Amino acid sequence: MANFCDLTGKGPLSGNRVSKSNRKTKRKFYPNLQTKKFFIPELDEWVTLKVSTQAMRTINKKGIFNYLRELEAKGDIVIG
Repeated sequence: MANFCDLTGKGPLSGNRVSKSNRKTKRKFYPNLQTKKFFIPELDEWVTLKVSTQAMRTINKKGIFNYLRELEAKGDIVIG
């Protein structure tokens, strides 16, 4: 599977590596992805997701179930 966050959709960005002589070569900036297991008490099950650290902070703030429902309401993910 590619380097994309399961929840936010964050992926690699492209840019330039710039040397001291100002020579530019292409490079990629990869998101900070972590594979993590989350327990959803409302569904009484464990879910393994590859998420960015920004998504993990949002999950800690709002809770996994509320965050998933919010993403589903926006149409970003489908729970089922």
